[in-house]
Amino acid sequence: MRALMMTGPSQGVDRTVIHEIEVPEPGPGQVTVDVAYAGINFVDVMARRGDTGYGSAWPYAPGVEVSGTVREVGPGVTGLTVGQRVAAFTAGGGLAEVTRARAEHTVPVPDRVPSTVAAAAPLMLTTALLLLCDAARFRPGETVLVHSASGGVGSAVAQLVPTLGGGLRIGTVGRPGKVASALKSGYDVAVTRGEDLDEAVRAATGGAGADIVLDPLGTAMLETDLTVTAPGGRIVLFGNAGGGKQVPLPPAGRLIGGNLAISGFSISSLWATAPHRASAGLRRVLDLIAEGRLDITPTEVGSLTDVPAVHQLLAEGRGDGKYVARLQG
Repeated sequence: MRALMMTGPSQGVDRTVIHEIEVPEPGPGQVTVDVAYAGINFVDVMARRGDTGYGSAWPYAPGVEVSGTVREVGPGVTGLTVGQRVAAFTAGGGLAEVTRARAEHTVPVPDRVPSTVAAAAPLMLTTALLLLCDAARFRPGETVLVHSASGGVGSAVAQLVPTLGGGLRIGTVGRPGKVASALKSGYDVAVTRGEDLDEAVRAATGGAGADIVLDPLGTAMLETDLTVTAPGGRIVLFGNAGGGKQVPLPPAGRLIGGNLAISGFSISSLWATAPHRASAGLRRVLDLIAEGRLDITPTEVGSLTDVPAVHQLLAEGRGDGKYVARLQG
């Protein structure tokens, strides 16, 4: 079968290749999936760069979310059957014609959910939902600020806020050309990150600041986050997209005095350590889509051969929304 492989760390596409490899077989508690579509994510780029915690060994098989049908069921698996439509989180190897996943990471897909959208659910949509509901404890009417608002998770958050009760949505982007994309995805206000970001947020909120800040940029924007967050607000760090060195968190006195909270979130770690919580989030977003309450339209990439170019778009900050690759059909 064909699978995308990264043969070593690189800033470009030169070490990303398509290999013919053996079809995986499921072990105890596992299933294999004939992949219809696979999500393309920035975590693939972080693995390609060789960032700590991503791409554990070389060669590395990228791809962490898929939709498709169950091919085989391993020993001890119940509740999943051969031929069943599913979405699954994988520990790599999702950008392949067949992938292997833990059964507890695999969820049936409702009939009304297209396979293209289901492929964006295990990582991207579940991240957006759990960032808001679990990590940030969103309440209807609160103001939510999201960095990298034109990306996949950022676009999903913009759609979810009104679904969960509504509130002002402020998005930041890395370059002026992405403002229109953030506004199109649903943000009420979109600004380019820069020295005047504090003033822009204060103007949008009447001086109150944001109740929630969702930040995938490591600690690069943390000082600004602290400045623009309202008393009682929550800052959630959920990545290190820039790959730079993380700075220490502020002293407790500053958080106590400002009535502020900082927390961290990793969907990959949640799938590994509390799969029941992650799978519950995945089931909920699939149900929201089936009910017509969440409308996501990923950009479809025609084949595996097109994926490295999309990785490079994401690496250069030129991506727009969510991308999925077609593997079958």
